[in-house]
Amino acid sequence: MKHIRMLALLFATLGVTAAHAQFAKPEDAVKYRKSSLFVMSQHFGRIGAMAQGKVAFNATLAQENADTVAMLAKVPWAAFGEGTDMVPETKAKAAIWEQPAKFKEAADKLQKETENLRVAAKTGNLDALKKAFSATAGSCKACHDQFKDK
Repeated sequence: MKHIRMLALLFATLGVTAAHAQFAKPEDAVKYRKSSLFVMSQHFGRIGAMAQGKVAFNATLAQENADTVAMLAKVPWAAFGEGTDMVPETKAKAAIWEQPAKFKEAADKLQKETENLRVAAKTGNLDALKKAFSATAGSCKACHDQFKDK
């Protein structure tokens, strides 16, 4: 059942991602990217709680959350399109549109690190998870420092 839910979410996400050009208005794109990043951060936080010893390590839950994080790391980037920089409710810095190659590089780095996190979680080894979590968190921070207002 868990695999069916994951596949349904994946197909729904791929369908939405493929239709990124069809956001009715820039505000919809901003809402979409904020939502996807929020959900990703919730699942990442669950892994972090295990990596930091705040909750007991559970290899199955770590794997499920890492799978979700790796999948969601591919989702929000299409919603940083033209006109979304003018939406007042965004914390996105102008650097995203001024330096698109650097922004893409940061997005690609996050996707790579979340895939590494997924692989580490699959081992069931807490030390491997901690190492991958730290690298992924560093990728998040680097992007936020360059491209997100506080």
